[in-house]
Amino acid sequence: MDMIETKVEPFAGRPGQLPADHPPVKFGRVGVLLVNLGTPEGTSYWPMRRYLKEFLSDRRVIEVPRAIWWPLLNLVILSKRPQASGKAYDEVWNRELDESPLKTVTRSQAEKLAATLSTDPRIEVEWAMRYGLPPIKEKLEALQAKGCERILLFPLYPQYAAATTATVNDKAFDALKAMRWQPALRTVPQYCDDPIYIDALARSLTDHLATLDFEPDMVLTSYHGIPQDYLDKGDPYHCHCHKTTRLLQERLGWPDGRLMVTFQSRFGKAEWIKPYTDATVKSLPGKGVKKIAVMMPGFVTDCLETLEEIAGENAEYFHEAGGEKFSAVPCLNDSDHGMAVIEHVVRRELMGWI
Repeated sequence: MDMIETKVEPFAGRPGQLPADHPPVKFGRVGVLLVNLGTPEGTSYWPMRRYLKEFLSDRRVIEVPRAIWWPLLNLVILSKRPQASGKAYDEVWNRELDESPLKTVTRSQAEKLAATLSTDPRIEVEWAMRYGLPPIKEKLEALQAKGCERILLFPLYPQYAAATTATVNDKAFDALKAMRWQPALRTVPQYCDDPIYIDALARSLTDHLATLDFEPDMVLTSYHGIPQDYLDKGDPYHCHCHKTTRLLQERLGWPDGRLMVTFQSRFGKAEWIKPYTDATVKSLPGKGVKKIAVMMPGFVTDCLETLEEIAGENAEYFHEAGGEKFSAVPCLNDSDHGMAVIEHVVRRELMGWI
């Protein structure tokens, strides 16, 4: 049988496909949407309440039956928590831009990624927040309006959890439901064990330790916690966190016991995955561990949980318990190490499209 030769055209940038009388239309582009957790628009009561209500109403974040949770949230939590959270946010607020550090850094990550990928004019980069502004739906529509027929959705969470990665995907899929002409959508999977990510963590930690005037007895890798019930139901997050720290320890060549996994940011009275960061920090001085550093590998950008909770509250806990030296390791943020990870994951997930 004779072989038939076919010419495969590249997806994007294909000229001459529209007839001369066709109305103007943008097409042939590929979008990348970075999505972070979210942020309030201000630290006063009402901006905090709006943000917390959206966040705490998410059924993936809070799995308590609605009949129990709705009155508790609206009649109790949202009457008190906005004030307390507002005070905490006020301590880390970017006053120059009047926004949270998480928004500042996420915007910068998107801008730096766009600059790096600008050699390919087919790629458009945007950023959004799962809770708060700018919303995912708005940014998906903006990418489509620019001619993006294919969009890579990048939830900025190295370790997968239903309450983080999955809820970003849910929101994007909800937006697609309302579109008559849907773009093709890819979602970035967890990258907790990606060698580029592990290497970036190792380099970032090593660089930070070199700036200290002490050698830590131990380094904690503190991840955001989830309720124990979520783990029992099959969420892989706990495993992903331990895998990241194990691979980081191997990359550093450190002995067992130098790195320790802990979990922070508990909410409510239910049992969460252990060991808890705050309880661990309070107990270490009594065990002879007087100098520690804490890094947060699960946070792509510094935010309230890293700047106020770890660098602030937990540093106080440690010193009050008799600790001598404490240092919080900055997140990867928009540093060269951090951007190398984001670019690597994006280029990997765009294969076949670009």
